[in-house]
Amino acid sequence: MNRRNFLINAAALPALGCAGKLFAAPATSPRFLFVFLRGGYDCANMLIPYSSDFYYESRPKIAIAKPDPNNATGALALDANWALAPVLRPTIGSMYAAKQVAFVPFAGTEDLSRSHFETQDNIELGLPPQQHGFNSGFLARLSGVLQGKAKPISFTDALPLSFHGGGDIANLSLRNLGKSGFDDRQTAILSDMYKGTRLQPAVSSGLQLRAEVAQEFSAEMQKANRGAINARGFAAQTYKLAELMRDRYRLGFVDVGGWDTHVNEGGAQGQLANNLDGLGQGLQTFAQTLGDEWRNTVVVVVSEFGRTFRENGNQGTDHGHGSVHWVLGGSIGGGRIVGEQVAVKQDTLLQNRDYPVLNNYRATLAGVFSRLWALKQEQLAQVFPATSARDLRLV
Repeated sequence: MNRRNFLINAAALPALGCAGKLFAAPATSPRFLFVFLRGGYDCANMLIPYSSDFYYESRPKIAIAKPDPNNATGALALDANWALAPVLRPTIGSMYAAKQVAFVPFAGTEDLSRSHFETQDNIELGLPPQQHGFNSGFLARLSGVLQGKAKPISFTDALPLSFHGGGDIANLSLRNLGKSGFDDRQTAILSDMYKGTRLQPAVSSGLQLRAEVAQEFSAEMQKANRGAINARGFAAQTYKLAELMRDRYRLGFVDVGGWDTHVNEGGAQGQLANNLDGLGQGLQTFAQTLGDEWRNTVVVVVSEFGRTFRENGNQGTDHGHGSVHWVLGGSIGGGRIVGEQVAVKQDTLLQNRDYPVLNNYRATLAGVFSRLWALKQEQLAQVFPATSARDLRLV
C-alpha cells in the first residue's frame, strides 16, 4: 500500500496521539499550519472597514454595524479603520487582544481569473505567473528544503496540490460530509431485517434515497470546496490536529469549505457568520490544545480570493480578487493590521469591483518562513521562485 494514499480514520486519532509520542519531535522545534478556506470567503464582512462610508453604501443589506458598546451586533474595533466581525469577538477577538493574531488585508495572488479552481491551484503551486507546472506544491518544496526538520502531514481526504512532489507524506481524512449514515454492512443488515415483510419496499426505497441524496450533496460540496471539511466540522476536529502536531508533525495543511456565498450571505448573523464562528472556535481550540507549544507555532489562513465589494441582488457577494489573510501564533507580532494598505473607497477598487492585491502571499509567506526556520535567500528561492521575501515582522 502506498503510504501517501493511506487515510487514517479520524476516530483512531486519540490512540495515535499516544503512539506519536514514540516518534516525538523536539518540543521546541517550530511548527506551521496552513489553513485554506476553499470557496473564496468574504473578507470585507470579517475585517470590516468601518471608517469607510463607501462600505455601508455598497452593502445596504449585509453590512455589519459600526462598533458600538451598546450594540451586541456591532463590529469589534481593532483600530481607527478596521473592526472584527462580532461573531469572532470571543475567539479571534480575544486572541487579537493578546497579540496572537495579525491580519494582512489587500492580500492574494496575481491570478485574475476569479476561478475557484485556477486560483486555488495557483496558490497551492506557489509559482510566479511566468512559471507553470503541477509537479510540486510550495509546501512540498518547503519540506524538501527543511530536510526532515519538519515532518509533514495533510489533514485532507487526498493529498492536496500543495504537497505534490514531496515524496512520502501522510494524509488524514477528517471530512464526514457526503456519507449516507450507513455503511454497506449496516445497509445489508437493515435490508435483511425487513426482507419478506410488507415494509421491505419502503425500507429499500428509503435506503436508496438516502444514498442518492448523500451522493448529490457530496458532489455539490466538492465543487468549490474540493471535498474540504466544513467550518463546524473543523471546529470539532481541531483538537485532534493539535495533538498530532504537538507530538509528531511540524508542517501541516488543512482545508475548510463552504465559503462561496453568492446568496443570502448575511451580516452579523447568517451563513458567513456561522462559518466564521466555526473557524474561530476551531483555531482557538487548536491553540489551547497545544498549550505551551502554541508559542512555537504559526498558523496562516488564506482563501483563493475575496468577494466583490458590493453586495449582489441576492444579498450575497460574487467572486472577487483581493482578500484578507490571517497570521496566528503564541509568539507572533500580533495585535496589528499589517502590510500595504489603501483607503477603502470606490476609486481604489480593482476594476471598480474588488479589493486590489497589494500584498503578494508568496512574499509574505517567504518572510514568515525565513524567520521561522532561519532560511537563506537561496532556500526561499526553492520554495517560491522569483519571489522577494517581505518581512512584516510577524515572527
